[in-house]
Amino acid sequence: MPATRLEPRRVERVWGRADLPDWAPGEADGDTPIGEIWFEEPDGADRALLIKLLFTADRLSIQVHPDDVAAQAIGHKRGKDEAWLVLDAEPGAVIGLGLTREVNKAELREAALSGAIEQLIDWRPVRTGDVFFSPAGTIHAIGAGLTIMEIQQNLNLTYRLYDYGRPRELHLEKAVAAARPEPWRPAFAQHSLEPGRGLLHAGRGFVLERWTGDQSREVRPGGEDLWLIPTRDGGRLDGTPLTVGSVFRVEGKARLDGDRSLIAAYPGGAKRPDLLA
Repeated sequence: MPATRLEPRRVERVWGRADLPDWAPGEADGDTPIGEIWFEEPDGADRALLIKLLFTADRLSIQVHPDDVAAQAIGHKRGKDEAWLVLDAEPGAVIGLGLTREVNKAELREAALSGAIEQLIDWRPVRTGDVFFSPAGTIHAIGAGLTIMEIQQNLNLTYRLYDYGRPRELHLEKAVAAARPEPWRPAFAQHSLEPGRGLLHAGRGFVLERWTGDQSREVRPGGEDLWLIPTRDGGRLDGTPLTVGSVFRVEGKARLDGDRSLIAAYPGGAKRPDLLA
């Protein structure tokens, strides 16, 4: 089957929301604070990427993820680079990405213990449509009032540096070892590949593109995995309507028709110019 619609699974989080938007997939459960929706393979296969939706009513912990080398050293297949597309942002919403200045590991550890790390994080105002890439090792924290699409390398391993006094486990020594305690800088300049096809990020764990348009195109992943994520309702994939809250993985040739807006994601650091015909 060329295109597989992935199964949504709602995940409870202390910082999540009970009032998810109507388009959020999965079964509603009253007052349960849902922080994430994971889009999983029907057969449970371990693919290179994982797509999530995040819904925040409170701040996430200040945290870090290991890179490929560090993760593989402890038995994992890969590290965790991730990217965020802001689908909705309340006024004043922020994301902490990197530090305001470079510090050494000892200073980072002390700041995490004392709580001074809250002032050391570079809190950035965000708005709907913003895209951020957070490579493994980047110290980061997602703020409240956000709905975010997260594209990440498929690794469920987070080291918490600081959690605002909440009674959850911290991983201070592992987090300090994995972290690059320095300012974050954009690593890639977004640009157009062709009309209706823009490159948002290319490097390390995956490539992100934005596809828009109202013409029929053939998708040719060439036997490699490709994820398609609608950012609004519209268009069809092999005749299936594309709607917000759905995620498709494409393995073989498939057909795009109609006026659509998609994020395309695929593993590896090199763009694939022949994906669309």
